[in-house]
Amino acid sequence: MAEAAAGGKSGKVVIQNIGLLLSGDLDRPILDADTIVVNDGLIVAVGRYKDCDTDHANTVIDARQTCVAPGLIDSHVHPVFGDWTPRQNQIGWIDSTMNGGVTTMVSAGEVHLPGRPKDIVGLKALAITAQRSFDNFRPGGVKVIAGAPVIEKGMTEQDFEDLADAGVTLLGEVGLGSVKAGYEAKEMVAWARKHGIQSTIHTGGPSIPGSGLIDKDVVLEADADVIGHINGGHTALPWKHVCELCEKSSRAIELVHNGNEKIAIQAARAAIELKCPHRVILGTDGPAGSGVQPLGMLRMIALISSFADIPAELVFCFATGNTARIRNLNCGLIEVGRAADFVFMDRAQHTAGATLLESVQLGDIPGIGMVMIDGLVRCGRSRNTPPATEIPVVL
Repeated sequence: MAEAAAGGKSGKVVIQNIGLLLSGDLDRPILDADTIVVNDGLIVAVGRYKDCDTDHANTVIDARQTCVAPGLIDSHVHPVFGDWTPRQNQIGWIDSTMNGGVTTMVSAGEVHLPGRPKDIVGLKALAITAQRSFDNFRPGGVKVIAGAPVIEKGMTEQDFEDLADAGVTLLGEVGLGSVKAGYEAKEMVAWARKHGIQSTIHTGGPSIPGSGLIDKDVVLEADADVIGHINGGHTALPWKHVCELCEKSSRAIELVHNGNEKIAIQAARAAIELKCPHRVILGTDGPAGSGVQPLGMLRMIALISSFADIPAELVFCFATGNTARIRNLNCGLIEVGRAADFVFMDRAQHTAGATLLESVQLGDIPGIGMVMIDGLVRCGRSRNTPPATEIPVVL
């Protein structure tokens, strides 16, 4: 169900009987708490039931000892308008992804729009329109941070100032347009940063016919805020070049579903070894040639935890709190003042893992029992995940 962003407020919501509370914070990934109190879409208390003000709630949810985590943030999507993508001609892909636990998406460019304008006036107009469109309309309640222009030759600092003044906060993947040289990208990335616009650069081989290679030297010289799909989208750079990016750059290391899985695992390990796990963020890079991935974020979490041998509670942080901090979003962390965006999960039925975290570390994705955005229940048992062993109930 899609609806206007200016929907009703949640009122007071109490979530009790939480069995496992994942914070999204790498420094303290598991919280010693069993209750969350929400008021009008924001977290107002996290703690033990006896210590929280739970009276006079509009909604009470019994988590039934399941896991509650911040809603997942897909750091790399390519939306167009509404809940339709021309890339695979699919309708309802955002709502379906919400059933995979994703509550926020960040656009890396509305590149699949049929007839996408590439002149400067047109690309600015598209970015502003996409930003306004998704700000006003949220498929499945999902927060889509859109309006990410693909930069082209001839743009000046004034263009970036105009975009920022109009509410644009992102650049589409640097390298998908005519700006491909490091020195050109560096200048425009700096203009964007000066005016509060965050940048992401395409990394690796061409994604579709007509796009091009962006190698390690261009990535390092451009110095974009996010090293977009460092594991390729789809084709990765050689591992030694990816390793050099991890070591020489201080920017975010983005790993995506629609990239090279081996490189994703190696890059995640490298971030741990370099003691910079806070730089790792996850995305899908969908819709794309490999389709739409409603469970892409959960699949990435299970892949990295199991093959890179990283505790699952830390990998969940890659998909939540890390992204929230790098992308300056008021979600992704279970703490007072943050948006009440949650995914309720339990171990999938008949997994070999004795607990949810163990099952993820064995490579299984969990079952979702409920998704909440801004304190409002958006779905119950997911139609896309394997069935959860236990699911929460609204009392």
